[in-house]
Amino acid sequence: MTDLAGFFRGKRVLVTGGLGFIGSNLAYRLVELGADVILVDSLIPTYGGNLFNVRGLEGRLRINIADVRDEHSMDYLVRGQDVIFSLAGQVSHLDSMKDPYTDLEINCRSQLSLLEACRKHNPGVKVVFASTRQIYGRPRYLPVDEAHPLDPTDINGANKMAGEWYHIVYYRAYGLATTCLRLTNTYGPRMRVRDARQTFLGWWLRLLIEGKPLRIYGDGQQLRDFNYVDDAVEALLLVAASHRANGEVFNLGGDEPISLLDLARLLIELEGHGEYEIVPFPEEQRVIDIGDYYADYTKLHLALGWCPTVSLRDGLTRTLAYYHEYHPHYW
Repeated sequence: MTDLAGFFRGKRVLVTGGLGFIGSNLAYRLVELGADVILVDSLIPTYGGNLFNVRGLEGRLRINIADVRDEHSMDYLVRGQDVIFSLAGQVSHLDSMKDPYTDLEINCRSQLSLLEACRKHNPGVKVVFASTRQIYGRPRYLPVDEAHPLDPTDINGANKMAGEWYHIVYYRAYGLATTCLRLTNTYGPRMRVRDARQTFLGWWLRLLIEGKPLRIYGDGQQLRDFNYVDDAVEALLLVAASHRANGEVFNLGGDEPISLLDLARLLIELEGHGEYEIVPFPEEQRVIDIGDYYADYTKLHLALGWCPTVSLRDGLTRTLAYYHEYHPHYW
């Protein structure tokens, strides 16, 4: 087993998108492991950064308010770092279709800027890139493994695919130690739940707590897998600490694929009340929907021993409790 405390203790670690959902949960673990942490975030309201996400870490890490699109900032920030977690990104599929140029800037140009800064100023750094299952598009077979063709259905998927390939090329051409993780539906405390632009599950949690019906598009039989954020963080840490992960891409995935209809029923059961309604797909959603998806994470399990440890029921219970307590900071 990888000794994460031994690896990260005293390491200088930079997290882009560090005040967002996954970045802030990662920050707690890194501080716990003894790392010297800098969080970089633009705090643009629509992208999920929230200072409340690192409540309790004041004085135990540093925060730099900067935009990853700013080449000069990144040239400075990457210097001297041992590990960089590249989590900043535009993750809304609908937003990418409405504003493809901004999506291009954040998910492609900024990744290239970060890699160039590392190549020029810190070629020995380890870079872990948060990619997405969206690059696979509509699955041709299930579960989806890393050999599945890449065939994104939206601009976000296309740009994230390019961002991932930049990391692979920089490993092959320049020897930069990069690893790409293809995340599936990650959920948990500190998600942005102001609207449905970034996560339908987060939006469902808010609607449920507010006593409003959950809206399910289509027939509700679409299958999805989910990872509780603690499991996603563990995967990020493991690949950062392993030389065997350099130059590789890995799927994350869950052990409990579930239909959206059954997911809504489970949430209502856990909350103790609520209702759902099945409605037709809005056209803008229908054209980019991927149908059923769940991943095969065997490659990561065999390489580093990773597997999800938090059940869907337990993770949803924890997440509901978090937003019941702290929803004024997220609504």
